[in-house]
Amino acid sequence: MLITGAGGMLGQDLEAAAGLAGIEAVGLRHAALDIIDQPAVEAAISHSKPDVVVNCAAWTDVDGAEAEFAAAVAVNGTAAGNVARAAAAAGAWMVHISSDYVFDGSQREPYVESDPTAPLSAYGRSKLAGETEVAGGAPAAHTIIRSSWLFGTGGSCFPKTILRLAAERDQLDVVDDQVGCPTFTGHLAGALVELAQRRPPGIVHLAGTGSCSWYEFAQEIVSRSGLDCQVRSVPSTAMPRPAPRPAYSVLGTERAAEIPRLPSWTEGLEEFMSSTVGSR
Repeated sequence: MLITGAGGMLGQDLEAAAGLAGIEAVGLRHAALDIIDQPAVEAAISHSKPDVVVNCAAWTDVDGAEAEFAAAVAVNGTAAGNVARAAAAAGAWMVHISSDYVFDGSQREPYVESDPTAPLSAYGRSKLAGETEVAGGAPAAHTIIRSSWLFGTGGSCFPKTILRLAAERDQLDVVDDQVGCPTFTGHLAGALVELAQRRPPGIVHLAGTGSCSWYEFAQEIVSRSGLDCQVRSVPSTAMPRPAPRPAYSVLGTERAAEIPRLPSWTEGLEEFMSSTVGSR
């Protein structure tokens, strides 16, 4: 297995999960491989001769993509295609990580793989471009994983931000009108190792079981931390951001028989808190 973006939050956990499963993994951080560099991607994959390539490299600055769409789509779109084409040329299966932000949030029931996409933000459009590039670059040998609200111990994430702010303030305002599926990267990584072996073709939705709003997520984080901070719910209009977010991006699946079921987001948070708060 070759992992691009191995220095990121998910990439770190995936490399560790592969090791625990006894799978030899080559983890390439950005410093070792910039996936925008097509010849370098081709050389790295050709040299490693992996059976599976998992692309965890991504532009993750949702708000920044509004002002820098060309840069975001270069990474999330064109460069994802570079990886897919190189994987196909080497005879490797391609696994690519996409996002719930490819949906507009107008539904009030979980989105499944066949639901129409309609991203609201530049970031969402860049991730959808990546799906198109991957499907075109490795048409017979790809799995696209859409996941949601990732958090983990190896990088910046919502729970870490809430813990920091709750330690500094008496009150936090958090939006209550955006609902999704928080997904612990430690759980997602193990499932990705399994899917890299099963190789289901096409698009798969894989996220933490259950759903909540950002406000409910923050409440749970602060409650578990024991910090003396009040969490107050506010509408998105009270906290405007450059990039519009889907109001409802809960992920469901039509492919439950083919894919692993992740633990609940609360179980993921429990593991995260044990690792993060316990290490202070």
